[in-house]
Amino acid sequence: MIKIFCVNTNDYLEIPGGTTLAEVAASLADSLRLSPVCALVNNKTESLDYNIYAPKRIEFLDSSSPAGRRVLIRSLCMVLYRAVCSLSPQRGLRIEHSISGGYLCHLIDKEGNIIIPSAEELDSIRECMARLIAENHPFVGHELPTEDVAKIYADQNLDSKVKLLDTLNQLYTPFYTLDGVADSYYTPLLHSTGFISSFDIIAHHDGFLLMGPNPENPDVPVSPVTQEKMYEAFRRYLRLNRAIKVSSVGELNEVVQARQVAELIHVAEAMHEKHLASIAESIADRNRDGGARVVLLAGPSSSGKTTTTKRLAIQMMTNLKTPRMISLDDYFVDRDKTPLDEHGEYDYESLYALDLERLNSDLQQLIAGKTINLPTYSFELGRRVHKERPLSLAPDEVLLIEGIHGLNPELTRAIPNDDVFKVYVSALTSLNIDDHNWISSTDNRLLRRIVRDHKYRSTSALDTLRRWASVRRGEEKWIFPFQENADATFNSSLIFELGVMKDYAEPLLRRVPHSSEHYAEAYRLLKFLSFFEPIPSDQIPTTSLLREFLGGSSFHY
Repeated sequence: MIKIFCVNTNDYLEIPGGTTLAEVAASLADSLRLSPVCALVNNKTESLDYNIYAPKRIEFLDSSSPAGRRVLIRSLCMVLYRAVCSLSPQRGLRIEHSISGGYLCHLIDKEGNIIIPSAEELDSIRECMARLIAENHPFVGHELPTEDVAKIYADQNLDSKVKLLDTLNQLYTPFYTLDGVADSYYTPLLHSTGFISSFDIIAHHDGFLLMGPNPENPDVPVSPVTQEKMYEAFRRYLRLNRAIKVSSVGELNEVVQARQVAELIHVAEAMHEKHLASIAESIADRNRDGGARVVLLAGPSSSGKTTTTKRLAIQMMTNLKTPRMISLDDYFVDRDKTPLDEHGEYDYESLYALDLERLNSDLQQLIAGKTINLPTYSFELGRRVHKERPLSLAPDEVLLIEGIHGLNPELTRAIPNDDVFKVYVSALTSLNIDDHNWISSTDNRLLRRIVRDHKYRSTSALDTLRRWASVRRGEEKWIFPFQENADATFNSSLIFELGVMKDYAEPLLRRVPHSSEHYAEAYRLLKFLSFFEPIPSDQIPTTSLLREFLGGSSFHY
């Protein structure tokens, strides 16, 4: 018998060797108080099919947890792939990225061209998925020599997976089968399809959205939200990826191994510059018509807002407009007036941590041609201090303000809409691991923050991971609901950046103790980075947005 500790029940259990997590969960059904979809085993996420052969610390997770949600969604993706294989054997499936509350999917032909599905085809796919779920098919895990797995994928025309395996040089490769079809999702999958409580697929432009269960009510699928501006931002980069023939990590690795990455870096950086020039031109055109006196730049953590603001300022000057920059940090209310979060801590990410009355009054006066005295906030004292900082706006000057609340209409509620131009900045990652595995923009930003926090704030990866959940809650509340308010959306991701981040982030993530509850996240990120060929940072220009996180920028921060 083996003794294990269950975190959920705060108790030890004795079980026979080889018992699965699913069997342990079934024996604890009356005391778990949740419906597990996976578990942390010694702080590492595992499928419920995992066999226990030694003493372990186990914590069962349901689909409301981040890890459980990933397991559920990736499993739903395999159900979708199985349905497509059943109904359209000559067609492939490409799952592009998350958007509008779901996941944008395309049906493709053998040449990779998008095939727009009919309403009848989507109905058939939906019905086939529902049948697979109702029949409760198991997701069966396997591990074989990589050359054998590559042959299986080649037989299924999964070329992006074959390319990835060819560049990784791994001896053995794990994968799953579902009802006779093989696939891999680089995260554990559910025990069986019956664990999926609800889903939907909805036509969307030239593809469709895969909607998973609603986290707050898993018996109904998530309802889509309108994100047309985000869709267009993604679409612009997807077109670029396909034009340069680098849409997956396998294709990126091939470029690196062929020593051709310098050209890719130049193209990606030029794409940034071209888009910023276009945004600056739009601002200047509106300004010449009497509007856009104030430009607000907003975005989530580690989206690159600071460098974007500085580079946009340069582009504004090429349009004969002089940028003046101020910081919203100086408009914080005194610390004793700062709102508290649900834990009783000061909530500096709240909109109401800012003196909105003073901000709007100052902006009104600046637009009217008057001179103001900019406030100065002392973080050391936790209050505003008096300094002489006069500011006025000449007719050819534009005010640039960077901050997380820039898209919230409450921030500039007293300012006419025509006087404000809003720019949303985020790392909308368009590169995929393979056709069925997208790269989360959130993971991209988290890796940026881990590297930046260590370099500039002497903060460990563990401390950054500890704070990330709180950061994400703030983004969900104060940033993401206002994305569609933007006049322009700037995608700050760079197709090569995760290859560069690899050598910076991996040593930091390896220092996260195995005993920490955040080890599972560090392990997941390390596994993710293992797919990338490293790219030397010495080829990255000093003006690159990536330098905001790596260091070596020619901009002063």
